[in-house]
Amino acid sequence: MQQAVSRVIAESKEEADISTQEAGGVLWLTGLSGAGKTTLSKALKQRLVDEGCLAVVLDGDELRTGLNAGLGFSHADRRENVRRTAEVAALFKAQGFVVICALISPAAAQRQLARAIVGERFFEVHVSSDLSVCEGRDPKGLYAKARSGALAEFTGVASPYEVPTMPDLAIDTSRSSIAESLAELESFVRARLHLAHRLD
Repeated sequence: MQQAVSRVIAESKEEADISTQEAGGVLWLTGLSGAGKTTLSKALKQRLVDEGCLAVVLDGDELRTGLNAGLGFSHADRRENVRRTAEVAALFKAQGFVVICALISPAAAQRQLARAIVGERFFEVHVSSDLSVCEGRDPKGLYAKARSGALAEFTGVASPYEVPTMPDLAIDTSRSSIAESLAELESFVRARLHLAHRLD
């Protein structure tokens, strides 16, 4: 797996201008399902890519269809899900990418593990929203399944979410629009990260 990821990174880097090893970093977006993590991640990536920056999204749901397929929602499986994602994020970061990870990662210990794996330029971003708002959005019908008992160990219903006590950034999408939330996230990135650009 690591060799395959390294090959993708190398191919993406061939036309990139990375003038410093300090380029790139990891944004770890954590929060309840429906809070807006994936929406913000993909919008930020598009904004950066449009201006030629190296950026990639690692989305928890998408990773569970491939890299993390077979992992369930037990404490051990959630930890392994985070560990694998953080290892991939670290590989991309080392090549100058802005890596935007969107995972519920409900336990503080899991997020601390991710920070330890990635090292410097790791930023925990709490994408918060009231549970009632998340449940009202419920784009994938997951809360409905959890309430009916069809989906076990679902965070926020049958499994707890440990709210970050000192995130590097907190965005409340129940009180801010997507555009406002994206602007806040983008401003944070530009203030703290050196952005590597592709050569045309």
